[in-house]
Amino acid sequence: MKENKQRSLWGEAWRRLKKNKLALVGLGFLLALFAIAVGTIIIDLVTHNGVYNDYVIKQNLRLRLQGPSPQYPFGLDEFGRNVLFRMLWAVRNSLFMGSAAVIISTIIGSVLGALAGYYGKIPDNAIMRFMDILLAIPSMLLATAIVAALGTSLVNVLIAIAVAYIPTFARTVRASVLMVKEQEYIEAARALGAGDMRIIFRYILPNSLAPLIIQATLGVAGAILSIAGLSFLGLGIQPPTPEWGSMLSGARSYIRDGWHITVIPGLGIMLTILALNVLGDGLRDALDPRLKT
Repeated sequence: MKENKQRSLWGEAWRRLKKNKLALVGLGFLLALFAIAVGTIIIDLVTHNGVYNDYVIKQNLRLRLQGPSPQYPFGLDEFGRNVLFRMLWAVRNSLFMGSAAVIISTIIGSVLGALAGYYGKIPDNAIMRFMDILLAIPSMLLATAIVAALGTSLVNVLIAIAVAYIPTFARTVRASVLMVKEQEYIEAARALGAGDMRIIFRYILPNSLAPLIIQATLGVAGAILSIAGLSFLGLGIQPPTPEWGSMLSGARSYIRDGWHITVIPGLGIMLTILALNVLGDGLRDALDPRLKT
């Protein structure tokens, strides 16, 4: 009965989401980006990085800064590289790294927030005061400091972004746990002898998923912006690996000679963040219990 009720709640949320056309457009755009990212990985595996070497990073200085044309729809950059292929290959770096960072911060933040909310008192004060210290530092500044200390690499960028977003998820889950742990079925599980860890991971966290999903969707947008910002500053993904932030950084000196090498990566970032935000708003409207009347 409980599983049927849970399915009906998620089914109702999906029906509400389907009524939000803008959120569906955002969802469709993000699914297309994920398809592109997976497609580039498959192409690299099949061609043994042949397409990557010949079209993404291969330079042709004789044709540098050539504008959009039928042969090169997005034009060529300051080194004569195909902007279209670089944009497509940059999708997986931005999207996958942003998603991976948020997944890591979600898992760690959820566990810390659940422990703080469930036990309260000393564990709550210790965990949340540490989260407050991290929140006092702007996420971009914190990520920059971590990367500068650890060095520029994909793993370090991932760690930096994940650490910067842990406090947000910890506070979100803690607030949900404080409400859920007072429910009658939690008291019933405790009376039947269920241990604290079972109650937290079997009953409390699954019923705190709605705000967590919304926060994770919006968190991916922030993570992608942070990755682009770090790459723009030279602390993120290093050239010649394509990434929207590094593409903007390299193109800023040539903005008067080739508008397309700054506008196109900027549009890629803007549209991706917009899609994530409208999807997050749609999920909030679909999952917010106060709107189910």
